[in-house]
Amino acid sequence: MKLTVIGASGSFPGPGSPASCYLVTAQGVAEDGVTPRTWRILLDLGNGSLGVLQRYVELEELDGVLLSHLHPDHCMDLCGMHVAIRWNPEGWHRDRMPVYGPTATADRIAEAYGMDPEPGMHEDFDFRVWRPGRTERFGPFRLTPVPVRHPIDEAYAIRVEADEPDGEGGTVTRVLTYSGDTDACEGLVEAARDADLFLCEAAFHEGRDDGIDGVHLTGLRAGQTAAQAGAKKLLLTHLPVWNDPQRAVLEAREAYEGPMAVAVSGLSYGV
Repeated sequence: MKLTVIGASGSFPGPGSPASCYLVTAQGVAEDGVTPRTWRILLDLGNGSLGVLQRYVELEELDGVLLSHLHPDHCMDLCGMHVAIRWNPEGWHRDRMPVYGPTATADRIAEAYGMDPEPGMHEDFDFRVWRPGRTERFGPFRLTPVPVRHPIDEAYAIRVEADEPDGEGGTVTRVLTYSGDTDACEGLVEAARDADLFLCEAAFHEGRDDGIDGVHLTGLRAGQTAAQAGAKKLLLTHLPVWNDPQRAVLEAREAYEGPMAVAVSGLSYGV
C-alpha cells in the first residue's frame, strides 16, 4: 500500500494544505478476478481537497471514498465530486462511486448541497453504511470501522488492510490505521493494533487545551496510543494552522519511541 497526503490541515484548510483527505493505493485484480490493476481509495474528502487531489489522480480512476465522520472538514468536498460526476460534458464512464460512511451520509450531503434527500445524490454515489467493527472487503482492501470518541453521532477510526507478496512466494498483510477525529479511547488502540502506519490526529496541545475533553488528541495522547497499540510508525496529522508541528512531535516523543513524522500535503509514504 501507498499513502499520499492530499490534505492534512485540521478543522479547515490552511495556506499549505486542504482539510483531511488521504489517497491510498494498492495492487489487486480487476472485477474479472484475473487482470492486475491498481485500486485507489480516499480516506475522507474534506473541504479544499478535491482540487489538490486532481494533481495526483484522475477522478474517474478513484474506486471509492471512506468517510470517518460527517464534519465538513472530512466530507464536504463530496459535493464537488457530485458535480464532477453529474455534469462532466463528456459523461462519467464508470459506475456510481462507492461511498462508505456513517448512517446519515446520504442525507447530510444532499442537505449541504440544497437537494431533497430523495433522490439526493444516490444516482451518483453508492452509499454504504458502516457497521461498527464489521470488516468490509473492497478490491484488495479489508476495511474495518471502529467507533471512537468525538462529539458527533458517529465517528470512526478506519483500519485498512491489504496483502502483498513477501518475496518468498507468500503474502504479508500491511495495515494502515487512520484515526479520524477522536480523543483517547480503547477503540482507537484496538484499531491501531500492530499497524504498519498509524495516521493519527494531534489537533490539541498539552497545557493549552487541557479543559476540552472528548474532542481531539494532543501529540502526547497520540504517542501514548501508538505505543499502547504497538504501531510500527506514527504519522501525525490534522494539525490546525495555529499548532506548532514541532511541539506536537516533541509531545508524542514523550510516549512513543518508534519512527515518526508530521503529514505534509503532497508527500507519499509506503505502508
